[in-house]
Amino acid sequence: MERKQLAPGVYITTLDAEKFNRCRITLHLRFPARRESATDAAVLALVLERGYAACPDMTALSRRLAQLYGADLGVDLSSAGSDRVLSADICGIKDRYALAGENLTDAYADIVFGTIFDPYLVDGVFDAEAVRIETETQARRLEAEFNSKRLYCVRQARRKFFGDSPAGIELGGYPGELVHVTPASLKAEYDRILSTASIDVMVQGADEARVAELLLAKLAQVRRDPQPFAAPMGMPAGPLRKFTEEIPALTQAKLCMLFTAGENANPPSVSILRVAMSVLGGSATSRLFRNVREKQSLCYYCGSAAQRATGVMMIDSGVEPGREAEAEAAILAEWEALKNGPITQEEVDDCRRGLLSGMDALGDSLAALENWYYGQITRGEPLYPPEYGKVLTSAVSLDEVRQALQGYSYSVCYAVTAKPGTQGKGGAVDVQ
Repeated sequence: MERKQLAPGVYITTLDAEKFNRCRITLHLRFPARRESATDAAVLALVLERGYAACPDMTALSRRLAQLYGADLGVDLSSAGSDRVLSADICGIKDRYALAGENLTDAYADIVFGTIFDPYLVDGVFDAEAVRIETETQARRLEAEFNSKRLYCVRQARRKFFGDSPAGIELGGYPGELVHVTPASLKAEYDRILSTASIDVMVQGADEARVAELLLAKLAQVRRDPQPFAAPMGMPAGPLRKFTEEIPALTQAKLCMLFTAGENANPPSVSILRVAMSVLGGSATSRLFRNVREKQSLCYYCGSAAQRATGVMMIDSGVEPGREAEAEAAILAEWEALKNGPITQEEVDDCRRGLLSGMDALGDSLAALENWYYGQITRGEPLYPPEYGKVLTSAVSLDEVRQALQGYSYSVCYAVTAKPGTQGKGGAVDVQ
């Protein structure tokens, strides 16, 4: 593997893909999130996936991908701390397997770079019909959040936790602002992203030199002012805030507990956090699973996760309406026990095995390998393979697990529960 800088804020990373008969080219644009254009950014990803200048609609694009032996194209918007990442990827068979000797690398690069650098425009802005369709699509997605009560509870808790901070900007945008999304506003956000983004191209199994050449040709037409990655942040510790929302006919209540590491300039490594979360609630041998779910039968599920870039730890669970406080107390008791009580080598090793097994499986997927390495790039780490990730994970000590958990303070509790007198009347469709 090798990562090289091609231009200011532009990098190309070549990853080994010898064992695969397919190749993959991924383009990541990491840019600063902005509250006033968050909704435009969310819709933009949907519009870009519909086609580009050479294939201006979904029919033409699908036909072109089919001609390339069934290649796959995807466009996505994700978060990296308080930044956003606009990604486009294409995956198809390698050049050596082309029946007529076609140059598939050029064809793949033309599509994925065309998707980002040569979008289909009408009179200098995005196609109005495409914008209308995808704005409606995004509206349906945002409305659907409420139907998944687990997702709804987690997002409501995060809104209370992050407030107006950059990390609190909604990835999917804001429902009330969709009416203001226009072809011109989308083009303005597109131009901002293209100018300010740090660009990483990940190449697996394709001609890296040719991909770099085609990328630089596209960038020659773009005015660039790349911005640095946002530094890791954390919400300050403060008094615990609790919120309860009642919904009629809810069969299973949801509980989301958020903890903050504060403004820690040197957060624990991702390897330490992985092991700590696995021991707390991220595996079937974790404390929360064994004690809160199995022994005490206080929840239907109970899991933990941590995000290093924003200093947040989350524990979310599904509980019987009316037992939220009991479940919360049991969860806090397990957290306190890990912070201040004994941790056995056996339980840490049991939880660690699942992590090591997952790292073994990364080598079976081009997408999983690419995500592994790009995650290191977003964290500012030197690149290392999953095999070395296993070494780092195996080296995490009991004290490091305890210290990581001691670094959090309880900040926000959000409960979604049944309105009194309506519990369980909604039937199975209400269990989300």
